[in-house]
Formats: sequence, structure tokens, C-alpha cells
Amino acid sequence: MRFSGLSIIALMVVIASSCATPKKVTYFEDAETIPAEILSRNTQSFDPIISPGDLLNIEVTGANVIAVAPFNRGRYVDADGKISTINRISSNTSNTSNETLTEYYLVNANGNIDFPIVGTIHVGGLTKAQVATEIQDAIFPKYLTEKPVVDVRLMNFRVTVAGAVKSPGVYQSKNERMTFLEAIAMAGDLDIRGDRENIILYRTNADGTREVHRLDIHDKNFLLSPYFTLQQNDFIYVEPNKSLKQSSWQLNPGVSAAITVVGGISSVASLVIGIVNLTKN
Repeated sequence: MRFSGLSIIALMVVIASSCATPKKVTYFEDAETIPAEILSRNTQSFDPIISPGDLLNIEVTGANVIAVAPFNRGRYVDADGKISTINRISSNTSNTSNETLTEYYLVNANGNIDFPIVGTIHVGGLTKAQVATEIQDAIFPKYLTEKPVVDVRLMNFRVTVAGAVKSPGVYQSKNERMTFLEAIAMAGDLDIRGDRENIILYRTNADGTREVHRLDIHDKNFLLSPYFTLQQNDFIYVEPNKSLKQSSWQLNPGVSAAITVVGGISSVASLVIGIVNLTKN
């Protein structure tokens, strides 16, 4: 059997690609050697910082439910002294129906929300606990005789994972917190050819500033990193390692067409030679 030059080159490329396996695929190698006291001292706060574009669910409660009702978006006290809910027509034109007015507050570009009765409240750059305190101070004792309880929840804590992972996408946390490991697990784990030493984290802070960090999860010390705990809207990009980069190269269309033509000619030539050999025999 005879191999053309092109066939030999193609075979060499396949072999080279298959041999280029990543050398380091483990996470946090030798992590068990980190002293327990260091891990315990590295406890991080999970209270997210409110940023423009965030959606907040704010509920005000108190002993006098009639008095606090107007401070809950979409609720009011009717003429009979009962708490009612404001309804609106759905924007879905194919199925018009009533739906409860959302209780979510959208933080605008200036970091403010429009709160019932009180008006504008600045929440950008604050934690949920600080936002709750701001609202309490705004309505008590000016509008209420008893200090209310204010519960603030972030409804859009989500991160994006892309690149060399099994299931890239946008993933949301229901408990308003997420670690790097949780985000990667949601994305189905890293591809075997994802570069574990060159993971990029893009972050937009509450003040609008941006950060870019390269993470090495092969290094055990990443467990102590301030970026192990994610913030809402973080973007994680897993770069392909050298093996994946080499196997994803593409030929110029003209060269590819030329190889196809040459391959076809080679096949025809082989067929002719075979027929001639059979005729001679």
C-alpha cells in the first residue's frame, strides 16, 4: 500500500493532536496541606453589593399590617380598610390576562430606586443589610409609629460561564451567593482540554469600574483567593489549552479546495493504476 505525501502529513497532524493531552487537570493540588487555621481565618462575606441593573425584592412588615401595606409595591389599602393588590394587563398580546404587579425594584444607572411614598432612595454600593437600614430610617418614625422589619433580596444573582466548559451559559443562584466551584459545576465542569491555569474573570463593580483577573485553579492557594467567592454578573471564561488550540486551526479555503482536488486526482490515479495492474495480470 502506498501513501501520498498529503496522507502522511494528515496522519502526522492527527497523531500530534491526540498526543497533546493536558498535563495538569487536577483542581487545587495538595489542598489538604493548607492548615485548617488559615482556611478558617479566610472566611469571606457573602453579602452582595447592590449595583445598577440589579433587581430587588423588598418587603416591609410590622405589627400593624395596614400601616405598612402602602410601603410594599403593588399593595394599597382600599376604602374599606382592607389590603388590596394592584393588577395590570399582561404585555403578552397573545394571551391577555391580569397579573400581579411585580414587587421588584430596578436599580437605575445612578444607583437609585423609586420607593413607595418615600420616593428616591440611593442603594448602589450598599449591602442588603444597609439598604434595609436606609428604608427603615426613611419611613420610621416619619410615617410609622413602630419600627418595621425590612427584608431585601437580590433577584438576579447570576454569573456567565463560557469557553472550554461542557455547558456554557448564564447561571442564577437562588440563595444570593455563588462560589467559583459552584459556577463551574453548574456549567458541567471544565472540558478536559480547558486551561486550568489561565481562567479569566471579568467583573463589573458597583461603581462601574471593571476588573480582569487570571485565575489558576491548579494552585491550591486559589481557595484563599478573594475571587473564589463570585459577585453577581461575573463573567468566567475558560481558555482552551494548547492541545485544543492546535486542533482547532483552519486551512485557507483556497488551500482546502486544492487539497480536495489533489486528493480526488490521487484517488483516480490509484484506480487507473489498479486497473492497469489487473489488465497486465
